[in-house]
Amino acid sequence: MSKFYKVKWTSNAKEDLLNIVDYIKKDNLSAARKVYGQIKEKAQSSNFFPLRGRVIPELQKEGITIYRELIAQPWRVMYKVENDTVYIMAIFDSRQNVEELLLQKLLRGHMLTKQSNQ
Repeated sequence: MSKFYKVKWTSNAKEDLLNIVDYIKKDNLSAARKVYGQIKEKAQSSNFFPLRGRVIPELQKEGITIYRELIAQPWRVMYKVENDTVYIMAIFDSRQNVEELLLQKLLRGHMLTKQSNQ
């Protein structure tokens, strides 16, 4: 029997998702709803097989291997696994410079310190 993992969203990831949806809904409300559903579904799927996501290449080359990602084109759902919990850390647009986005988030202190329940 497979282990079931809880999925918890950090406040940073929630903010990322809301910003994405807000931006898209300015042009197309139905597309915004679709993107919201796709990202939430992809993130929730990590509760069954959290190690199936790849280690984030930009971090791996720096020796950081605790963060993984699932792709919901063009979005990258960044997460980490601790014990029986999957923490959704951030949502990125894969067309952007992920290294720069991660650096900005880390400098603001958002990514690693603010966690909240879904």
